[in-house]
Amino acid sequence: MIGLPRAGDVRVLLLDADGNLFPSEEPAFVASAEVTNRFLASLGIDRAYTAEELRLTTTGKNFRTTAADLAAAHGVELDGPALTAAMLEDWVAEERKIVTEYLGRVLRPDPAVLGPLRRLAARYRLAAVSSSALARLDECFRATGLDELLPANVRFSAEDSLPRPTSKPDPAVYRYALEQLGVPAGEAVAVEDSLPGAQSAVAAGIPTVGNLVFVPPAEREIRRDALVEAGVALVIASWEELTAALPG
Repeated sequence: MIGLPRAGDVRVLLLDADGNLFPSEEPAFVASAEVTNRFLASLGIDRAYTAEELRLTTTGKNFRTTAADLAAAHGVELDGPALTAAMLEDWVAEERKIVTEYLGRVLRPDPAVLGPLRRLAARYRLAAVSSSALARLDECFRATGLDELLPANVRFSAEDSLPRPTSKPDPAVYRYALEQLGVPAGEAVAVEDSLPGAQSAVAAGIPTVGNLVFVPPAEREIRRDALVEAGVALVIASWEELTAALPG
């Protein structure tokens, strides 16, 4: 575990997006499940996943990683004759389009997020660090009223911002964000809701807060334990708790 910085040492908050700034996980998996099942059927795999199954087993991963992992679990390896890299990229683009459009329709601004974030923005720089594609982030931030607080120039995507797309728990996107912002890991705090996200931030050497605000109540105890095990310094259940917990 990396403890939170001392008062006055925090310069930037690095915020995961999905399931952290807005409740996008459940609706995203509703849209993604339809694409995922068409993808598996195209490979001759006779297995359909519900949105809830995908949410519980793949939260924190991008679709590229999820699709490759599911195909491999059913005996279809990436770069084999049935699934080339080009074919996978076509499915990634399809899933991104479907999910982005759906989230843009169903997400709404949340005063319990916007109010505390405005107060935090008066004390720290804010940036978004996500496994999701930038196009998806753009639509979600527009729909939830977060555009002004987290404009496009401080959004970092493991899918689009790096030379090679990756996904959390790989710490590459956090390291990239620190480099672009010119901030050492010890002067940042990450806020993550998922286990892969927390593992990514902690592996990058960033003090991390676990956030349960959009985690279903029945799953909170298990998620809290997993986040603590991953090395978060603090677990919160609301954005108001973060404004009180951070030095400044």
